[in-house]
Amino acid sequence: MSPVQVVWFKRDLRVADHQPLLQASRLGPVLPLVVVEPELWRQGDASARQWDFCAESLEELRRDLAELGQALVVRTGIVEEVLERARRRFGIAGLWSHEETGNGWTYARDRRVARWAEGHGIPWIEQPSAGVIRRMASRNGWARRWEQRMAEPMAPSPQALLPLEGLEAGAIPSASELALAPDPCPRRQLGGRRQGLAVLESFLSGRGVRYHRELSSPRTAFESCSRLSPHLAWGTLSLREVVQLSRRRGGVPLGFEARLHWHCHFIQKLECQPDLEFRELHPLTAGLRSSDPARLAAWAEGRTGLPFVDACMRALIASGWINFRMRAMLMSVASHHLWLPWRESGLHLARLFVDYEPGIHWSQCQMQSGTTGINTIRIYNPIKQGQDHDPKGEFIRQWLPELAVVPAVHLHEPWTMPLSTQQRVGCVLGEHYPLPLVEPGAAAREARERLWARRQELGFAELADAIQQKHGSRRSGLAASGSRRRRSPRSRPPVDQSNQLQLLLPLDLDPG
Repeated sequence: MSPVQVVWFKRDLRVADHQPLLQASRLGPVLPLVVVEPELWRQGDASARQWDFCAESLEELRRDLAELGQALVVRTGIVEEVLERARRRFGIAGLWSHEETGNGWTYARDRRVARWAEGHGIPWIEQPSAGVIRRMASRNGWARRWEQRMAEPMAPSPQALLPLEGLEAGAIPSASELALAPDPCPRRQLGGRRQGLAVLESFLSGRGVRYHRELSSPRTAFESCSRLSPHLAWGTLSLREVVQLSRRRGGVPLGFEARLHWHCHFIQKLECQPDLEFRELHPLTAGLRSSDPARLAAWAEGRTGLPFVDACMRALIASGWINFRMRAMLMSVASHHLWLPWRESGLHLARLFVDYEPGIHWSQCQMQSGTTGINTIRIYNPIKQGQDHDPKGEFIRQWLPELAVVPAVHLHEPWTMPLSTQQRVGCVLGEHYPLPLVEPGAAAREARERLWARRQELGFAELADAIQQKHGSRRSGLAASGSRRRRSPRSRPPVDQSNQLQLLLPLDLDPG
């Protein structure tokens, strides 16, 4: 047998619209490969709920590839070592994959793989993924190039793959075999391409009709939002096919396609600056906050004493998903009211999100915590958010059963309930439900003062101009002035207006 073409699947778990697989299949026998990397799954942003979704998707991908003639080959270990064994057994004519904009660990791993391939004279052909542009020198023209990518014809599945004789498919390990901590998530979405297609069909054929009206409230968002984010994050669907199918069907839910565009806009930021996962985008915002393990644990477990915040966190723990506005609020409360470092709270949310997408997630953690330097400081009022989006307290009572007996007038602020009432209804604060960690209004004022004081420091505005030039959307109409006057204490640094959408989730953001 001639040397094989290795197709390395990462976050592209499908056979449809998969250019690396299609092109490799035209050149000879294909070894479709997934390498499960234990070290990757030991990183602080990984969780069993994510792996379970991935494993379900791998099972279906294996069946789909087997129908083409060669089942998916799964190996557990270090990628370079797995590839080296394949090279010695078969010879490798080419290594194929999609470009990946992942976390810092995968970035370092890809650089190692590139050195390995170069050292053995093996071409590594990386095909573009979605609308993210690698080695982009300037943001100018990015939106046009995104549209061009989305308009390209979808790649058909290969007609057939030559079977590789005597090659064991390999086991897909369980979460426990990867030493992942137990992670109950009873309402998690299921993985696999067929699940993704069913979710897309139900959204376009009915659920999306109320999308623009019901995406902000957690009471309605679970049904009316697209719920495509985990399938895009793991690549069981391609962004291009979602765009094209939505356009062909017509009647696309209002605002939906804009979210698909912003999906790539934010991943592009990490592609252009990989260290934003770890370092403040604006260096003068570093060192603002200090760790507080007790506060972090209370927030992470949904026991801050702020009912709407705790209800949202508990819903997220149970489902692996929550809508944009609530993601933004959770991060805002952690960063501003509790004054926790964005990296610590961001890691907890990353583990909870089945749809964790590093490029989107870390950009948004920084935006919500005020460390980008180019976005308006937006501090969510957790009491008002609850009153606006859960006025009858239905969502709170669902996820905080200990508050089910609290009168509606006190539900959003149970600390206003007299002790006599607490005792009468059987919900004593500090015993059945926590007292609030902070007074929300005072904590928000203090955070705002600290952030604006930092923004008035010498040199802050000039650095913000440079950040805007590198990362800001060209649709915002803003550019670095190079001669901006010193701002008065009440003025604000340049704002990337495109980011006023404040995404935390590419498809389910709140437009205002």
